[in-house]
Amino acid sequence: MSVVNPQTREWQALSGEHHLAPFSDYKQLKAKGPRIITKAKGVHLWDSEGRQILDGMAGLWCVAVGYGREELVQAAEKQMRELPYYNLFFQTAHP
Repeated sequence: MSVVNPQTREWQALSGEHHLAPFSDYKQLKAKGPRIITKAKGVHLWDSEGRQILDGMAGLWCVAVGYGREELVQAAEKQMRELPYYNLFFQTAHP
C-alpha cells in the first residue's frame, strides 16, 4: 500500500504501539501497517488514503443496518441523554 496521507504512518505507528489485531499475521502487519479506516457511509468505508471499500463484513457483523443512518443517530442521542448506561447486576433492569 503506497502512503500519501502523512497522518497514515502516524496512525499506523500508534496502532502498533497500542492495539492487538485479532486474526492478523503480525509479521506482515508490522511490515506494511494496518489499513486506517477514517469514514463510513451506507455500506462503504474510506481509508486514510481516500480509498473507498465495500464493507462486506458489516463492521464484523455489528453494523448490519449500514453507517450514517440519521434516524439511528437521533434515537441514540435521545437515549444517551436519558440513560446512557446502567448495569444489570444486583436485581436491576432498565427499559
